[in-house]
Amino acid sequence: MSADSPRTLVLLRHAKADWPSVPDHERPLADRGRLDAPAAGRRFLDDGITFDLALCSTAARTRETWKLASHELDHRPRTVYEERLYEASLGDLLALLNETPDEIGSLLVVGHNPGMHALADALAGSAEGDARTRLDQIGFPTAAFAVLTFAGSWKTVEHGVGTLTGFWTPHEA
Repeated sequence: MSADSPRTLVLLRHAKADWPSVPDHERPLADRGRLDAPAAGRRFLDDGITFDLALCSTAARTRETWKLASHELDHRPRTVYEERLYEASLGDLLALLNETPDEIGSLLVVGHNPGMHALADALAGSAEGDARTRLDQIGFPTAAFAVLTFAGSWKTVEHGVGTLTGFWTPHEA
């Protein structure tokens, strides 16, 4: 894959977490989250979205979300559990994307808000259909994902380079 090849980036926010008396990093999914995470995986499958690589935060709720979602896929991509995704700022997330090898054509990032929303908003220089309007109106709820495309190397990912081609949430009417 050349540096100028088309790329797909999917940003998945972890599913709904529970609030037991544990440190934030160790919070598990709530019952609703255990239903929504597989629904996201089924939507990936239904939409034909595949991944060359998945980057997943090390937090318990993101690991559990990805485990449940990935069980719905025909092919589970190589997964890297990345501790820098936990509490990552927009700058941190951009830096992680810029480190992605150019042989990766489709990347999934499983992370947290406000980072997932900020990254989708920053990268989307344009949008297809009503994806941008829905993202702006709904925010980025738990188990939601945004699909962005762009051309060029991961090293060139910056504000406004992408097209928001899809935005899905598990509980839209």
